[in-house]
Amino acid sequence: MPQVHLADETLERLDSLREEDEDYDELITELINIYEAEELTLYHSGDEV
Repeated sequence: MPQVHLADETLERLDSLREEDEDYDELITELINIYEAEELTLYHSGDEV
């Protein structure tokens, strides 16, 4: 797995989003899923007339 280096501020923001026993991998996966779902919603919302 590639290593990613994050700024201290980014780590603090991620820590504030984590739930009790959630690790960073779970959190990042959840954030990506939310991003993809919103992107699909925005993409398809323009199709309705």
